[in-house]
Amino acid sequence: MRDPQLPSLEGKVALVTGASGVLGGGIARRFAAAGAAVVLHAHRGADQAQEVADALKAAGGDATVVTADLREEYACRRLVEAAHAWRGRLDTLVNNAGVQPVRELAGMTAKEWREMQEANVTSAFSCTQAAVEVMEPGGSVVQIASIEAHQPAAGHAHYAASKAALVMFARGAALEYGARGIRVNSVSPGLIGRPGLAEDWPEGVERWGRAAPLARLGRPEDVGAACVFLASEAAGWITGADLVVDGGVSARPTW
Repeated sequence: MRDPQLPSLEGKVALVTGASGVLGGGIARRFAAAGAAVVLHAHRGADQAQEVADALKAAGGDATVVTADLREEYACRRLVEAAHAWRGRLDTLVNNAGVQPVRELAGMTAKEWREMQEANVTSAFSCTQAAVEVMEPGGSVVQIASIEAHQPAAGHAHYAASKAALVMFARGAALEYGARGIRVNSVSPGLIGRPGLAEDWPEGVERWGRAAPLARLGRPEDVGAACVFLASEAAGWITGADLVVDGGVSARPTW
C-alpha cells in the first residue's frame, strides 16, 4: 500500500471532505498511499466513499467514512469531532468539498450566489476552524481552490469568486494559526479528468490538450500528491502558499 515515492505520513490521520467524488477519492487514495489513516467525508455519495474506503482497507490501508452536510456549521464540527475520535488525533484536513454549477452572471440570483459561497467557502471556514482546535502543532490544512481563482471562465463568476476567496482564506488562516504551529495552504488544480469528460465536453478537452505544456488533463492523483506534500514534513516551512497544479497551462501567454 505504501508508495515510497511519496513523503511518509505514517502514524498520521487525514480528513478529506468531498471524498465521494473523483477528485476527493483520488486525494484520499494518495494520503493512504503515503501511509496515513484516512477519514473520507461524504454528503449524498456515502456509497461511493465507502467503495473507496473498502478498497483502501483491502489494500492494507486504514480508512473510514463519515457523512455530514457541510452547509451546516454544527455538521462541520461534528465531522471533525468524529474524525478526531476515530484514531484519537487529526493531523491534516483537506477541504475539497464543493460545487461547480455553470450559470451566466446576467441571470444569476442572489440565492444562487449565496449557495455557491456557502458550499465552497463557508464550509471550509467552519471545518478549518473546528479542525485547528483539535490539531497538535505540526498540523496542516489544505484548501482545494482552482486556477479559476486567478483566471475565471464564462459562466463561472460565482465559482471563480469562491475559489479566489479560498486562496485568500488560506493566507489569512496561515497568518493567524502559525503561532499554534498549524500550516494552512491552498492547491489550485487545473482541469482534472473524469470518466466521460471527453464525451461531455470534447471541445474543452481538446483546447486544454493544446494549451497545456504537459499536453494532458490532470489526474486526481496529481492533486492528491500535492496535498500529501503540503501535509508532510517536507513542507514544514511552507504556509500561506497557493500551489498551482495545472500541467503548466497557467504559464501559457494570453496575448
